[in-house]
Amino acid sequence: MVVAHLGLLATFDLANHLLVFLILLGVSFASLWVAERQLRLSGLRLTHLLVVAAFLRLTLLPLPPTLSNDVLRYVWDGRVVVAGSNPYLLTPNDEALEPLRDQLWEEMDHRDVPTVYPPVAMALFSLVAALPFSSINQVFALKFLLCCADLFTCAGLVYLARRLRLRESRVLWYAWNPLVVLEVAGMGHVDAIGVAAVVATVTFLPERVWAAALAATASVQAKLVPLLMAPMWARQSRRPVLFLAILAVVSVAMMAPIAWFTGGVPPGLVAYGVSWEFNGPLFEPLWRALEVLDTPARVQGLLNYLKEATDHNPAWNRLYPFNYPQLHAKLLLALGLLLAVGRSWFFRSPVAGTGWLFGMLLLFSATVYPWYLLWALPWAALCRQRAWLGLSALLPLSYISQFSDLPHLPWVFGAIWLPFAFLLWRNPRWSTD
Repeated sequence: MVVAHLGLLATFDLANHLLVFLILLGVSFASLWVAERQLRLSGLRLTHLLVVAAFLRLTLLPLPPTLSNDVLRYVWDGRVVVAGSNPYLLTPNDEALEPLRDQLWEEMDHRDVPTVYPPVAMALFSLVAALPFSSINQVFALKFLLCCADLFTCAGLVYLARRLRLRESRVLWYAWNPLVVLEVAGMGHVDAIGVAAVVATVTFLPERVWAAALAATASVQAKLVPLLMAPMWARQSRRPVLFLAILAVVSVAMMAPIAWFTGGVPPGLVAYGVSWEFNGPLFEPLWRALEVLDTPARVQGLLNYLKEATDHNPAWNRLYPFNYPQLHAKLLLALGLLLAVGRSWFFRSPVAGTGWLFGMLLLFSATVYPWYLLWALPWAALCRQRAWLGLSALLPLSYISQFSDLPHLPWVFGAIWLPFAFLLWRNPRWSTD
């Protein structure tokens, strides 16, 4: 049933058929729940799991990326590298890149922002862009490679389930999850590469320190998110100095040229951190509360006092443009996230600890798109963490506010996060017991 319902999705421009899309997605999740319950009792072979997972992904490969066109940017960035230009400095709108423009460029979003993707991701984009295919076929090729990485994730989760003596049917909540299939095969998000590398990292811990550290480095260089896991993984490796040294040396070697040419932090990454805001579960209510409390006026008073006390106006004047509630909320959430990283040090299980910390990262984030959940779902599946598994069915509702006139707050936001909060309150633990 899951196959049949998802197969129908490939015939639609999903952004223009939201109601049909959400109904089919809901039925697919119900079918997955039934299938998992049945296979929990009857047993499941690895080959059957992977064959169905592969078929689901192949079914959605032709789907046009209408819910998110990030995959177009991936191919564009690769094209810029192949042409010998620097995507970390040049935006797609830069006149120097005009010879590269085609329909792919016309359909991209955020053409005024340089790339934010690290070297491993950029290497994959460049490989695909170098293929002698049309833009459409390059997009298809990239999505195919991402699906291959995602199938590796599925196999790795089965291996971990066996090692931990868990029911292999738990893996279905990732391998056959409609959100995963949609965001990897349909929309083509590069997160699949990073997630596969994270699964490899956890698989190698704690015995194979070198392999775990290199896999962790690959995950960080696919997308920077897993960097927050480094302290926890280092402790769980039982050789933290060696683990962190490998990760640091290889990461610095890969990132140093980027830092050199951009003069520090890539400007695209700065723009993302400062400007991107959407659907953050704690961020949205927090910044609105700070606005009611008028924290900008209080901070401005403090800055005025410091200017007078130090008689050094230029230094303090640079801070005034950043005095607004959204940034105050981001700073508070960053502090909370750092505390969560410290708390993760005490997790002995890499599976439970990785899931918990990725979950905290999402809760403290100002931006939570549906595909961001891919980082937490493998571990939610193994730990059977119902709140986060349920969130995979709820997060696609955020597409309603992106492609319709319905305001995100309070209707869509509440429909997503209130059920999740209830489920998390009922069962907050991450455990493989």
